[in-house]
Amino acid sequence: MRTATVERKTRETEIAVSLDLDGSGDCDIDTGIGFLDHMLESFGRHSMIDLKVRAQGDLHVDFHHTTEDTAIVIGQAVAKALGDYAGITRFGAAAIPMDETLTRVAIDVSNRPYLVWKVQIPQAKLGEMDTELFKEWFQAFAQHAGLCLHVENLYGTNSHHIVESCFKGTARALRAAIAPDERLEGGVASTKGSL
Repeated sequence: MRTATVERKTRETEIAVSLDLDGSGDCDIDTGIGFLDHMLESFGRHSMIDLKVRAQGDLHVDFHHTTEDTAIVIGQAVAKALGDYAGITRFGAAAIPMDETLTRVAIDVSNRPYLVWKVQIPQAKLGEMDTELFKEWFQAFAQHAGLCLHVENLYGTNSHHIVESCFKGTARALRAAIAPDERLEGGVASTKGSL
């Protein structure tokens, strides 16, 4: 069973995440940030990860801590559920069109975190959320899930479409990368023998 539950409590946030990597994309999300909830539901649905997220944060300050810490805990839960990364395909990629927008995502589930973020978001806010926070979400998620994650918006003008295509692309690429590869027979997809 590739499942995990992780909780994190600081003076700024209190977050609990439960997930099942082999789920059906069933999501139960409540971060207190409407647009982030929408993105996480899209992420869960398209990765086919069952995802339950409860977050309470200092939203009276701004959305930064809740956004970043939610990504930290989801990333930690993904890493915990993957264990030693044995038997997975390891690499995944997706190209996601949304109307006028096209975003490309590539992932290496390598336990060597790195983010390449080539995304320009025209609007400063989506709803009440500062769009600069999305890079922070992807950075924290990659760092704590152990992902080498490349996200590139090739073109687009609608900020909602750009951001959502980044989440959907990451979800689809991750879904492919964490899928079991039976030909590995439980081994690790690396010449080093471990990740």
